Amino acid sequence: MKTKIQELAELLQQSNENLSEEKARTWIELLWSDFESTYAQAGYSYKGEEMTEKMVRQWIESYGSTLHEFVARNPKYKDLLN
Repeated sequence: MKTKIQELAELLQQSNENLSEEKARTWIELLWSDFESTYAQAGYSYKGEEMTEKMVRQWIESYGSTLHEFVARNPKYKDLLN
């Protein structure tokens, strides 16, 4: 899993020059854990790391370039990323 998170962090950093390596990794870890916990809370069975990786990749492709702007609108993430 460490390898996947590092790979996704590098992908995010490539799509968003405003993020440092550390912040990109933090974003990936947050997105990863949020997806898994939300998916579980919704009552779905665990589909494995592949499903989580697929979703995080989709988010990077869709929102990666502007992800840093989200911090200003969400205090939960602001505390974790500043």
